[in-house]
Amino acid sequence: MMKILLSGLVALSLFTAVFCFFFLQPTPDLPHGTVITKILVEKSKRHMSVFKGDTLLKTYHISLGNTPTGAKMQEGDGKTPEGMYIIDDKNEHSDYHKNLGVSYPSEADKSRAASMHVPPGGDIKIHGLPNGKHWMGRLHLFTDWTAGCIAVTDPEIDELFELVKVGTPIEIRP
Repeated sequence: MMKILLSGLVALSLFTAVFCFFFLQPTPDLPHGTVITKILVEKSKRHMSVFKGDTLLKTYHISLGNTPTGAKMQEGDGKTPEGMYIIDDKNEHSDYHKNLGVSYPSEADKSRAASMHVPPGGDIKIHGLPNGKHWMGRLHLFTDWTAGCIAVTDPEIDELFELVKVGTPIEIRP
């Protein structure tokens, strides 16, 4: 009985340590004025990395569309697109804390959807948490919950909103 109790306490302690490190540990902010020249999203790793040239500046943990495997094929499929895009808009007055627009659909995305006789969808963003839900912080990472967007915490989108310029390339990989 004592062995079971001790192993349970060890498991609980390990879970608590991992939880606190991953979800409560703040990531260091990038210095004001940092220039981000490209963004790389690796969907399978749930990572978004930002670079200046070839130098990695920071990696963010992300949530994706609620059906994350595979490339976005049509409106409403819950998938996050895959491919080369650019940041084409910045909006600080949205249903989410702030957002950066992703130039999906590309001409190739539109052609693929047309060949399937379906709308390609659009309105793909990198965004913070829904307005009024900032308290969720990194807890949002427990699930993929967006309609196809890339979600980060509110402080992270604040940082990205300041440092990412319209026209910045973004590559989204499987």
